[in-house]
Amino acid sequence: MTPPDPADTTESPLLELRDVVVEYRGGVRAVAGVDLSVNRGETLSIVGESGCGKSSLARAIVHAPPPTGGEVVFDGVSLGSLSTAQVRRLRPRFQMIFQDPISSLNPRRTARQLVAEGADVWRRREPARAAAVDVDDLLRRVGIDPVRLGDRRPHEFSGGQCQRISIARAIAMQPELLVCDEPVSALDVSVQAQVLNLLRALSRDLGLTLVFIAHDLAVVRNISHRVAVMYLGRIVEVGDVLSVYERPAHHYTAGLLAAVPDIDAAESEHLGDVAPISGDVPSPANPPSGCRFRTRCPHATDRCADEVPELRPVGDDGQLVACHYPRRAPEG
Repeated sequence: MTPPDPADTTESPLLELRDVVVEYRGGVRAVAGVDLSVNRGETLSIVGESGCGKSSLARAIVHAPPPTGGEVVFDGVSLGSLSTAQVRRLRPRFQMIFQDPISSLNPRRTARQLVAEGADVWRRREPARAAAVDVDDLLRRVGIDPVRLGDRRPHEFSGGQCQRISIARAIAMQPELLVCDEPVSALDVSVQAQVLNLLRALSRDLGLTLVFIAHDLAVVRNISHRVAVMYLGRIVEVGDVLSVYERPAHHYTAGLLAAVPDIDAAESEHLGDVAPISGDVPSPANPPSGCRFRTRCPHATDRCADEVPELRPVGDDGQLVACHYPRRAPEG
């Protein structure tokens, strides 16, 4: 399967993250200043090892809870400038799918009730703005037979079926943005492909904008327009999917790609000299100075310890990298 066709970039971005920071008790910065934009109809995947801050960023996007610092701008409106009630009114327009599909569903409710629940609540709060929802049609759309399975509860479904119900529940709100926090990592490999194909089809058919969180670059290759690579709370590389996969500019990205077992021959030509990433991710409570990847990078110098690299263009295809010594020559 090939990556999706490029998204329309003629309009202003639907989502903008401006220096977003997520800090936990004890001064731990899970997200340490992220700038990203997502165009309407685009799928942007954010990838990186476990513990790099991806899920914290995903929750900050939907203000659950709001970020500690910076701005989340949705359709031109800064969510931080709104009251809690005003953000709540916007929530139908941005929905989230969680990693564990079973625990995210109310065990007491049937599939039909779960899909209808959010829309029913919204209809009571905003009757003039809420649209009618055909629950059975939504279940069919995600591959759940409403006649045979509509009255079953979550424990009677497989993990993949529960995730399909979660997706139906999210799109019942008719959102514009869907934030998917590792939605297939808890599923079997064969089921992962089915759920990814479903999300890709829904994105195309409904015009959804997706932010897709994953720790596996192989998972997001065929669903993404662009990929942002995250390491220890920062974005280290971002670009269109073909550029990042075929010509990675950051040594961390190259190391992640080199670890993918089914990498294409065309890609392996660019990664033949890449050694596996050694060591563990440092603690976000005490990150390295300068470049956060320097303690695991064989190309690090004193400059890497003294100076924080900023995202800058490489090549002429819009790819950005935060590295003093990238694998591709920077512009200019």
